[in-house]
Amino acid sequence: MNLIFVRHGQSDWNKLNKFTGWVDVGLSKRGETEAIEAGNLLSSLGFLPYVCYSSFLKRSIDTASLVLEQLFIDKSHELDRIKTWQLNERHYGALQGLDKLETAKKFGEDQVLKWRRGYKVKPPLVELGTEFDPTLDSKYKDLAEAMPLGESLEDVVFRVKGILSEIINATQDGKVLVVAHGNSIRAMIKILQNISDEEIVDINIPTGIPLAFNINDDKITRIGYLGDKDKIQKLEDEVKQQSRVKE
Repeated sequence: MNLIFVRHGQSDWNKLNKFTGWVDVGLSKRGETEAIEAGNLLSSLGFLPYVCYSSFLKRSIDTASLVLEQLFIDKSHELDRIKTWQLNERHYGALQGLDKLETAKKFGEDQVLKWRRGYKVKPPLVELGTEFDPTLDSKYKDLAEAMPLGESLEDVVFRVKGILSEIINATQDGKVLVVAHGNSIRAMIKILQNISDEEIVDINIPTGIPLAFNINDDKITRIGYLGDKDKIQKLEDEVKQQSRVKE
């Protein structure tokens, strides 16, 4: 295996079951533990990347740092770290900051499922000049690209295509670690595995679990999630249940 994806560890807003998107929240204590455990697992498997990609968001950056600390005890080791906004989470527009369960009670589970998982469905857009307008965020002020005010998964697939090509090319020179987000990883595996628009709705990415691929010339082989299968299934189910109204 020469390509590993890791969704960041649980964030403070994951813990609160809020739509997070581009809001720059940190890791919860559980999220820090998940990142450390992911690093220890990869270390036990001898996975030593020469380059690590992350998004512009600190939950991704901090997870990457914690994983790499377990992989490289020797702090003098030089590793290329590339941060790119194209690996950001899907921008959830005006849904950002809202409780997923309360939103499901208000608008219905079916509508929230479409906003969360529908391939072509955009959320309500954030208004320019309001709190979560990315054009007001200093992290993006020097970028030439227009920042989104809300995205469908289809939009995310479009924006990750270029960076995914770079990542695939990087595997020709060694092992590559990518620490990103649930939807940016869904977008990349949709491309890698040629998953249909309909099937991608049912794909849930658990926090802090390494997902392994092997890239060899034009052949892409999915190895799968690494670690305890029961734990992985539990975390996938947890993601699935986030907006389900319980009777």
